[in-house]
Amino acid sequence: MAQNEILSPVSVLDGSGWPQNFGWARTPSFFYDPTLVWAPRRRISESDRYIVFSPTHLVIFEILDDGYLGYAGVSVISLKNKNRTTQIFQKLFPLGNFEMPPGNEVGAIQFRRNKAHLDFVLMEGGVRIIKTDIPKFGHHRSLRGELVLTEPSVAESLVTNMPWRRERSAFRYSRRSPWYIVEGVIQYGTTELVFTGGKAWGIFDWNRGVRPRTDIRYWASACGIAEGRQIGFSAGYSSADASMGTENAFFVDGKVHKLDQVTFHVSPASWLLPWRFTSNDNRLEMTFTPHQERIERNRVLMYYTSRRQFCGFFSGKVILDDGSMMEFENITGFVERKKGNF
Repeated sequence: MAQNEILSPVSVLDGSGWPQNFGWARTPSFFYDPTLVWAPRRRISESDRYIVFSPTHLVIFEILDDGYLGYAGVSVISLKNKNRTTQIFQKLFPLGNFEMPPGNEVGAIQFRRNKAHLDFVLMEGGVRIIKTDIPKFGHHRSLRGELVLTEPSVAESLVTNMPWRRERSAFRYSRRSPWYIVEGVIQYGTTELVFTGGKAWGIFDWNRGVRPRTDIRYWASACGIAEGRQIGFSAGYSSADASMGTENAFFVDGKVHKLDQVTFHVSPASWLLPWRFTSNDNRLEMTFTPHQERIERNRVLMYYTSRRQFCGFFSGKVILDDGSMMEFENITGFVERKKGNF
């Protein structure tokens, strides 16, 4: 299907606060101001998430303001065994109190709860810093440290702005950047999680928008090294209308190779069996071997979300924009399904 690539800066909202200018871009070309949104504040959803991994661990840092419910959370997942620990700090009805930046190229987020903190800081040159200090993380261990995420020399992202067909006010403005080089140390109890450049990678997942009344969303992402080059991808679909720009792209050395629709083939016998991914343009064919699963559920009044996350390894092949084929094997990443009724 034809997709609409946005090539110059545009506004996500029109003068009356309704979403407009749907499509995709290689850079954050969209202007977004949450104070202009027509919908009530309880329906505005804002999230910043980083998925980082070393050869031994995958760590997820997330700060979310979903109107009815907000939280800051960290998950530490071992890639060597089935161990994982998650700490989530919830806040009912944050309604903008987290002061999430409206753009993804400036600003910082600071979450504080008693002696625990989680900071996302954007520096000059696109460098991002994650700082955390949680004295009681999981089974009475502490988690503290600092990670530095740097961009490749060519740093294109997959930026999408998608509407919902039957809900005029609902939209999702997102950025996916699966190519960060990660360096630093996280002290996890008595264990040091060491992230070394060239062996540790990061994915930036950024979302702003107005929630629909119901939604179901699948998303997968990974990054690493293949054929001596840095690669990554974003693949997903949801209840949103992606006809003008899908969430699917492959990245090589930071450059976008846009894909059309990607189908997730999941075994009905068990979601922990290998998954298969194909694209309708016959450019992508890959498998995902899950390592373990994490399940999360949240409920506040009529608001309910559930999320199933799987970390594991991707192998396959992709045809790039120039027609060449690239093969990759055992690239670390994750898949999730998120379902919500609001």
